[in-house]
This record gives sequence, structure tokens and C-alpha cells, in this order.
Amino acid sequence: MSANVGAASPRSDDEGVLAVMEELERAWASGDADGFGALHTEACSYVAFDGTVMRGAEGVADGHRALFTGILRDSRLVTQHRDVRFVTPEAAVVVQRGGVVMSWQRGRTAPSRKRLSTSTTLLTFTTGRWQVAAFQNTRFRPWAETLVGRLMTRRTR
Repeated sequence: MSANVGAASPRSDDEGVLAVMEELERAWASGDADGFGALHTEACSYVAFDGTVMRGAEGVADGHRALFTGILRDSRLVTQHRDVRFVTPEAAVVVQRGGVVMSWQRGRTAPSRKRLSTSTTLLTFTTGRWQVAAFQNTRFRPWAETLVGRLMTRRTR
């Protein structure tokens, strides 16, 4: 991991923000829990898809260490859509859709439907670089696409 990832002037720095998002994917793919954690602030809050909460860069690294050597070994993050919005010159919100492609799914270019998530990442420009200050991951399960959702939202004639 490069110590200067995301380093730039904070003024609507799409490239710096995107560099951090891409470095998160590289650290994940290489199973680098420390590198993954280092992209987060010391005060960050990280909420995984199952509701697990990790706090701080060290907590994020510790929370991913067993995953990267266990069930998520040799997996990779795949992003299908990413939207960056600056709420201040020093804060950007990234909303993206994607998910994890597991090691046994090597030929896949997209996550399976059951692994598809929408996540929100808040990045802040502090100490001269962009870092993740908050992360929330939610499995993508649109209610209106379920049988019950379709029945309940169906227009009556």
C-alpha cells in the first residue's frame, strides 16, 4: 500500500477519492488486512453487511485479518457502479453497488446476486490524505422485487 494514496488538495478531488476506493479493493484482493485498515481513520466506524461494527483503523484491520486468511481468502471486491459526491471540500460520500467474488468463483466478473450489496463510504481529507471515516454495507434486496413486494405494490384496476 502506498502511504500517499489519496494525497492531494481536497477540493473536489475525484481522483484522490477514487484512488482510495481502488486501493481498498487491491488490499482486499491481496488479503492485506493491515493495508486495508490503514486506509481508515483512527476514529472510523465500519459496519459490515451482517451488522458487525468495527471501530478505528486497527479495529478494521483486526476484523478483516481472520476473514482474509479464512472464508474470504483469495476473494476480491467487484464494483458495478460507483457515485462520488462531495459534501464539503474535505468530505466525500461514495455510494456504490458491488460485492465479493469468492475464490471458488474465479471466472465470475460480477458478484452473485446473493452477495450483491450497496455500500456508503464517507471519506475525509485529514493529515494531507483521503481516508475512510465511515462505512456501511447493506445487502441489495429490493423489497419491491420480492413476491410479497410485487403483490403489495401492484396497482389495482
